[in-house]
Amino acid sequence: MTKTLILLFHPDLTRSKANRALAGAAATLPGVEVVDMTAVAPDGFDLSRDGVAEAARLLAADRIVLQFPMQWYSTPPLLKAWQDAVLTRMFYLAYEAEGRHLEGTPLMIATTAGNTPEAYSHGGANLMPMADLLAPLRTTAHRCGLVWAEPFVVYRADRLTQGELDAIAADYCAALIRWTNASARKAA
Repeated sequence: MTKTLILLFHPDLTRSKANRALAGAAATLPGVEVVDMTAVAPDGFDLSRDGVAEAARLLAADRIVLQFPMQWYSTPPLLKAWQDAVLTRMFYLAYEAEGRHLEGTPLMIATTAGNTPEAYSHGGANLMPMADLLAPLRTTAHRCGLVWAEPFVVYRADRLTQGELDAIAADYCAALIRWTNASARKAA
């Protein structure tokens, strides 16, 4: 069975409605592992302390999802610290042993945002589309040779009803299944 690794970067999952619903639903899928990265590294990531274990976690996966709430038009600080510690190690310090082996791995972004889709448009309240805000992650994926997948974006995340959360969690699971099936066919 192939393995989908979801790395969840939420600063306080107990306060989350949307990310908690997405992660909970995804965890029920076969072959999916959800890791609460805040629980793994509450004090952040360090290149020398965490690099080996995190690199091994990535290399054991067939596909990777980075899941997080959009905060001030960017990723949470823990995700950036993870990138600095893990990707720096894998692609600059241990490329032959680690980074080279991660290349070709599919990557999906799953993010939640507080505003409406219309707010994330040229001239909207947030000035630019979500794709522009995710450009640094897409560029990182490109630099690391990861296969970029269509991001899964949840808007109005803090204002969704329980019924809407349930529907979006089901949509997330369906998107993960489609992506898993598509990436498994490409790998075969």
